[in-house]
Amino acid sequence: MPVYKYSGRTSSGEMKKGTISAPSEKEAITKLRNQGINPREIEESNSILHKELSFTKKVKNEDFVIYCRQFETLIRAGVSVVEATHILANQTSSKSLKNALFTIEEEVRAGTSFSDAAGKNEAVFPTLFVNMMRVAEATGNLDSTLERLSSHYEKQFKLKKSIQSALMYPIVLLAAIIVVSIGLLLTVVPSFAEMFEDFGAELPFITLFVLEISDFLQTFWWVFLLIVVVIPVIFSYLYKNNAQFHYQTHYFLLKMPVLGPLLQKSAIAQMTRTLSSLFSSSVPILQALKIVERVVNNPIIGKVILEAHDSLEKGSSLSAPLAKSWLFPPLVTQMTSIGEQTGSLDYMLEKVADFYEDDVDRSVDTIKSLIEPIMIILLAGIVGTIVLSIMVPMFSLFEQI
Repeated sequence: MPVYKYSGRTSSGEMKKGTISAPSEKEAITKLRNQGINPREIEESNSILHKELSFTKKVKNEDFVIYCRQFETLIRAGVSVVEATHILANQTSSKSLKNALFTIEEEVRAGTSFSDAAGKNEAVFPTLFVNMMRVAEATGNLDSTLERLSSHYEKQFKLKKSIQSALMYPIVLLAAIIVVSIGLLLTVVPSFAEMFEDFGAELPFITLFVLEISDFLQTFWWVFLLIVVVIPVIFSYLYKNNAQFHYQTHYFLLKMPVLGPLLQKSAIAQMTRTLSSLFSSSVPILQALKIVERVVNNPIIGKVILEAHDSLEKGSSLSAPLAKSWLFPPLVTQMTSIGEQTGSLDYMLEKVADFYEDDVDRSVDTIKSLIEPIMIILLAGIVGTIVLSIMVPMFSLFEQI
């Protein structure tokens, strides 16, 4: 939020100078007058001390979900769009959302439509939100559209959290296993290796194997560190800048055992939920497909959606390109086909989304219940091997003594 330098007189006639934060010069003057200060000079500060540092402009999913639900509640209560925007701008905890809403409020008061003003803040307001709001303004169904958007983003947020939960659990356990194993190999094993060397004990294969790994880590620890740092950087760069690598990464993830089907169901649920929301808001089907292709953030699904777009332009059906793709199970294509034939495509897609969202929740619970014992067995196996490699020669030494 901009910072303004001012000078003015208080109600007692005292001259006062200072700074004040406000979304605009007009708001700054109003704030000063409310504080009993009559400003004589006011200008925006260019000092670096007053520049707000922001390393991310995107709004957190939970903040945007809360905003949508609050916006819908205010509109249903009869509050105007501009007043609702003002209220939400003052109470949101997200700085990016707050600044965007203050800017939108000014533009709407000046005569710009809410959707056009929101469309200028792509980092804050998703394409789906902007387009559905644009249609709502044209049809006058603002309250029902906001309800759909609120439900849509709440379900998307819940689905995303389920996937993150399923992925983070094994990652954290695997990281703990790696840290414990490396700690043992770098601290405990070397001390016993010196003792075995002093006694000149004959070491079994398992001990020699573990000692070799320990020696390698002590000598080439920098290689391990380099791999941990460099590989993620290279992967991130290629993922963002190489379209082929980006596509192949998603293809590999979707083909993985256990994890692949989970990601596939999640992607289908997101696509069908978004399409259903757009159709329910009377967005033209070709425009809706273009929006979904950008929103779904999966190049494999995006490719199929573009094929469906071309198919519809040529007078064919939406379900035909879906049926040709390995990504979409028969349930999706059959429900889509029935929806096209009966004119209830939005309803059918919504039911498909509901089915796969529930399926993802069940799959996440199943994966968690299976991963925990697997990780415990893995940890016991690795640590047990290290301990056994130490204990076996220890027994030999005791027998010699």
